[in-house]
Amino acid sequence: MTDFGIWKWVIFNAFVLVMLALDLGVFNRKAHVVKLREALIWTAVWISLALGYNAFIYAQLGPQPALEFFTGYLIEKSLSIDNIFVFVLLFSFFKVPAEHQRRMLSWGIIGALLMRAILIFVGAALIETFTWIIYVFGAFLIITGIKMALQKEHGIDPERNPVVRWFKRLFAVTPDYHGQKFFVKLDGVTHATPLFVVLLIVELTDLVFAVDSIPAIFAITTDPYIVYTSNVFAILGLRALYFALAGVIDKFHYLKLGLAVVLIFVGVKMLLGHTAWKIPTGLSLGVVGLILAVSVVASLMKPKRR
Repeated sequence: MTDFGIWKWVIFNAFVLVMLALDLGVFNRKAHVVKLREALIWTAVWISLALGYNAFIYAQLGPQPALEFFTGYLIEKSLSIDNIFVFVLLFSFFKVPAEHQRRMLSWGIIGALLMRAILIFVGAALIETFTWIIYVFGAFLIITGIKMALQKEHGIDPERNPVVRWFKRLFAVTPDYHGQKFFVKLDGVTHATPLFVVLLIVELTDLVFAVDSIPAIFAITTDPYIVYTSNVFAILGLRALYFALAGVIDKFHYLKLGLAVVLIFVGVKMLLGHTAWKIPTGLSLGVVGLILAVSVVASLMKPKRR
């Protein structure tokens, strides 16, 4: 672990809580439809904060940890785009009103931060205790990347989800939305609204993606602080990125294939981490950036047929 004291962990988490409070309680308190301009501004704000913290790490720890943070942040930010594909389909399936999507994603992000913190520290403890598990993570990433590359389209059928079925056995669900409420009382009985069902699926979706993405960043560094902070910054900007890309995400049809190649590459890097063919972090950053750039350019040059 880095030479950061416990108080700096506290300060970082306090900073995150303050930013979330400002974002949710001050700037975005009222339900509204998020316009493209607002989404782009907030996307720029979160990216600027991440780069500013990257500069702080450079000043405190030197170039190598800063490079690891930036590479991890780029990988996590890129893989979060796959979440956006699913969110677009999910909101369309449940016909979530545009003015309520921001609130739902906000709670989803808070849940995602808690889940990822747990997964990161469990992963770090496993790697420290069982060094060989790094090879398991590497093989898992390669298999996941291959499956993602072979999967033709994102499919979604929430009604067949076993957790959703289990939840509907416990709670009655209203057929209509009730503003921004997750639960309402009708005739003295507590009912969940469809908005809560969507939130439940969003959290489950992020848990699945986290199982893929967190091992990927452990290929870059095993320092829990760098893994945690780069993950947090990537997740904090996810909501704004969704509203910025939701309308055009289908145009980048090769991006999913590019993300699959990134996972395979990172898995290979993890497997070679303790050999003479270890891939340097700087080279990894260049390769990941190149893969993403090629997938975006290819998507624009060869539009998908409808």
